[in-house]
Amino acid sequence: MRIETRELTPELWPAFEKLFGKNGACAGCWCTFWRLEKGERFSEVKGAEAKRRMKALVESGEAQGLLAFVDGAPVGWLALGPRREFKKLDRAPSLKCDDADRVWSLPCFFVHKDWRGQGVASELLRAALEVLKKRGAEVVEAYPMKPSAASGRMPAASVYTGTVPLFLRQGFEVVAERPSGKQRVRRSLTSAPGKTPARRSR
Repeated sequence: MRIETRELTPELWPAFEKLFGKNGACAGCWCTFWRLEKGERFSEVKGAEAKRRMKALVESGEAQGLLAFVDGAPVGWLALGPRREFKKLDRAPSLKCDDADRVWSLPCFFVHKDWRGQGVASELLRAALEVLKKRGAEVVEAYPMKPSAASGRMPAASVYTGTVPLFLRQGFEVVAERPSGKQRVRRSLTSAPGKTPARRSR
């Protein structure tokens, strides 16, 4: 199986729309959750309004990310962009950092249910790192989920930010560890993997 990745463009909106389907990937999100303005509630935006917003961002070139294809069919998505574009990140106390202006974020994955567990997310992450290196990005962050010791596993809808092992395999380090839930992981793109110059916090 060959997985092809392509950067999102306005011309690829139909493929993005097809992948996300009538439910907008998950609960009508349309990859807008991290973009909500202060005071906005997801319950008031999800669905048609979220889709409208995302389409406008794609058409203007403001929404960035990678689509994964197998035999021409869209099977996965990974959002990327400067951290400041995802305003809700800075409003989440556990995800704050001191150098947000120099950070790029990978805040959201979506893999079609028929293609999960087949390496789509890994290929999207690998390709995203190459794209960011070419753009001259210095530091990249992500916010994968860690299950609680009691549960051990999480439903697919809960891991839209990825899993910790997925990122560790690609040279990321945990820089803000919590017992469970979203972790902050980081990788420097200007030094060898495993040499991330970031202060660890808890």
